[in-house]
Amino acid sequence: MTPQSFILTLHMVSSLDGFIAKKDNSIGWFDTSDQYDKGVTGQDPEAFLKTIDCYVMGSKTYEHALELSKSYGWAYGDKPTIVITHRELTNQRPNIEFYSGDPVKLVEERLKPKYKNVWIVGGAQLAKDFIKLKLVDEIRISILPILLGDGLPFFDQIGEELTLHLKDTTAYKNGMVELCYKIKK
Repeated sequence: MTPQSFILTLHMVSSLDGFIAKKDNSIGWFDTSDQYDKGVTGQDPEAFLKTIDCYVMGSKTYEHALELSKSYGWAYGDKPTIVITHRELTNQRPNIEFYSGDPVKLVEERLKPKYKNVWIVGGAQLAKDFIKLKLVDEIRISILPILLGDGLPFFDQIGEELTLHLKDTTAYKNGMVELCYKIKK
């Protein structure tokens, strides 16, 4: 597999003011009653999720996803999921693997040889680390029609300027807008 065929996508859902979570981690704000008539309905979620080969997430995102799975089901299906952590965590699913080493080695030695389309799905610190190490190829942000006013910011003190190229944008009927940017390297 050539390096050009591997894409590491950073994906987050955010409020318009840039927060990815309330301080209490509640997700009620994800449900929007907004209506945008010019928006699209969205593609078939199952077909889209089949295009993702592997997920990478931080330990807090993993713990939060486990808690949410009690009410909503496990959002990541049976796809291989790597949880980056330095803590001892309980593995509650057969497709989960824990990793505590160097992120560059993870990408170069384990992800690139096996997968084509890998998504980082949280959290903010992991996103910042992968951006600073220049491991991210594109950023997809789904912006919901809400201002939270406070919470956990998506981009918090990255410490450098990054030039981006807008690859795609989609407005949905529920008022969410998805932006996809390629990071210029």
